[in-house]
Amino acid sequence: MDVSVTFAKFWGWYLIIFFLILSLNPKRIKQIFEDLKDQKFLILFSFLAIIVGLINIIFHNIWEANFKIIITLIGWFSLIIGLGLFIFPVRTVSWLQVTNVKFVQVIYTLLFLVGLFLLNEVYNLIPF
Repeated sequence: MDVSVTFAKFWGWYLIIFFLILSLNPKRIKQIFEDLKDQKFLILFSFLAIIVGLINIIFHNIWEANFKIIITLIGWFSLIIGLGLFIFPVRTVSWLQVTNVKFVQVIYTLLFLVGLFLLNEVYNLIPF
């Protein structure tokens, strides 16, 4: 199986599940922001983001003008956020705290659409 298809399935399903969890339990957004104030959670979260980003970039650093660039950008974004949280925790958390719940809801709705797009590319549910 092509690595792009594997990552498209992974990120597509992950983004849809993430959307459903945050939609069914919107208090979870505020809880995540509160948990970022805990240094142990912050270090664990930043390591996880760095690892996921590096794995994504090492196995899929493809800059083509199709769905593959979305997968690559997700990996780079994960790596940058993870490094930011690890190297500059106070500044990055304060930057993330500026965002309000409505903005986060818009972002994860857009990510839901990205997840649907990736799954459509893999499974060809709606041909276009």
